[in-house]
Amino acid sequence: MAVSPLSRRDLDFLLYEWLDVTALTSLERYAEHSKDTFDGILDLCADIAVKRFAPHNKKSDQNEPRVGADGKVVIIDEVGAALDEFGKAGIVASQFDESLGGMQLPTVVARAAMAWFQAANAATSSYPFLTMANANLLVEYGTAEQIDTWVKPMLEGRFFGTMCLSEPQAGSSLADITTKADPADDGSYRITGTKMWISGGDHELSENIVHLVLAKAPGGGPGVKGISLFVVPKFLADGTRNDVALVGLNHKMGNRGTTNTLLNFGDGTHHPVAESGAVGYLVGEAHHGLSYMFKMMNEARIGVGFLATSLGYAGYLQSLDYAKTRTQGRPVTNKDPDSAPVAIIEHPDVKRMLLAQKSYVEGALGLGLYCSRLVDEQQTATDPAVAAARLLLLDVLTPIAKSWPSQWCLEANNLAIQVLGGYGYTKEFDVEQLYRDNRLNPIHEGAHGIHGLDLLGRKVVMQGGAGLQLLVETISATIDRAESAEPEYAVALRAAVERLAQVTGTLWAAGDPAVSLANSTVYLEAAGHVVIAWIWLEQLLAVGDSTGDFYDGKRAAAQYFYRYELPKTGPQFDLLAGLDRTTLDTPADWL
Repeated sequence: MAVSPLSRRDLDFLLYEWLDVTALTSLERYAEHSKDTFDGILDLCADIAVKRFAPHNKKSDQNEPRVGADGKVVIIDEVGAALDEFGKAGIVASQFDESLGGMQLPTVVARAAMAWFQAANAATSSYPFLTMANANLLVEYGTAEQIDTWVKPMLEGRFFGTMCLSEPQAGSSLADITTKADPADDGSYRITGTKMWISGGDHELSENIVHLVLAKAPGGGPGVKGISLFVVPKFLADGTRNDVALVGLNHKMGNRGTTNTLLNFGDGTHHPVAESGAVGYLVGEAHHGLSYMFKMMNEARIGVGFLATSLGYAGYLQSLDYAKTRTQGRPVTNKDPDSAPVAIIEHPDVKRMLLAQKSYVEGALGLGLYCSRLVDEQQTATDPAVAAARLLLLDVLTPIAKSWPSQWCLEANNLAIQVLGGYGYTKEFDVEQLYRDNRLNPIHEGAHGIHGLDLLGRKVVMQGGAGLQLLVETISATIDRAESAEPEYAVALRAAVERLAQVTGTLWAAGDPAVSLANSTVYLEAAGHVVIAWIWLEQLLAVGDSTGDFYDGKRAAAQYFYRYELPKTGPQFDLLAGLDRTTLDTPADWL
């Protein structure tokens, strides 16, 4: 029997027993929903994910996309069939307004539902994942015509979407992009340039591909101030082929079933109009493109955290199942060679690896869902002050919600391979692919180091330090509630969060940004561990006095995290407080 890619029991606990998502139905936006409708979408997504996405996960990995003789991308048939079912079920539109044909689901429920697909098949789920983020951006910043022309077909599952930021020479340094946008007489623009690492950038899976492209239009300032955002479809509204050309496919270590492309815009391969260049339509105001794109990027960053979590979770469940059924060795206290071998889950070191995975993936899933609940609260708040506070907390947590799962749920995949031993290192088992698929997540949507700079350099000091203060106050409120029920953990977390605040002050009191930010990745990792410890304390408070294996498992995972993981932050904070200059002072010639 196949192993489930996620735990529905854990999702139910997090959604209903901890986050109380049914309380959202008291809000006007979600008044048509109930626990039954939430369960219905979770059941539907689990069913489609298990039956249509999971079965071809390994096949798409072993038969990655290729360019055929006619220049078109060839993908195994199962990918298109699964995505057709996804589209017909209306899942693309799940979060969107009823006026757009959506289900108007809370973000937290929609994210939980999407996690089933990400755990079952990371590559195939990437196509709708990017499409939904693309559509969200256009709903917020696009014109009514753009929404009718491009968004509605995406929500119907007929069009897919991408975001085109990086270029071969620029990478993550968007200030250095060179793609240009020249105004045309009809009010549109002509886009010329090259974009790299574009997931879902070309395929035959949909009627059209709606690219959101960052380019520099005339009249903008230097660097990122001159960047504008454009809709550049593969096919124009009248069906004419736009001048968007596939140059080649990138072949990756993992996530191989998703096309990853190098695209040329306006190179003359396709001529839709007399003027040279691909036809593009300005989104919002000129020279505000990066701020608009951050809407999609921030959504995608939390989504990447969910993807990393889902892959880590799938690996954990695979290794847990294996450990319960694989017999090997005997307890160290049993010297009788004639006695029967025991299941390897009875060995303490295997339990250590499973507890580590459990603490990582269940903690990360809790963080992702908590952030999603913040989105719902921010969007539905009637008090502007409440909405601003929710958004501020979400801004501070976003780099952690993206990067912590990308690092530690990847480590969960590493441990899953170790649990299986030699078998885990073979293609016959799924855990090696899960590791390879997850290895992308510390890189895309902002590499690990970029999010460290974002957290320490922007988020915790934004609004005069209000971001860090709000995070500390939020965690401290949980600690106050836990002092009598979980005193050991309350004391440990209070010390850690106080140290986080102190060290942040020390870093910025240095007066030299280069020194303050030199070890920002270490800061990100330490802050992430403090946040996950908080999420675990929240889960323990939700467990309360409940009994049974599930709840005892939660207690064991929390205990593991507090005794094995949270103490790691001590030396990290010591390093940060010392304003260590090792990385700054090491000349390049020494490396």
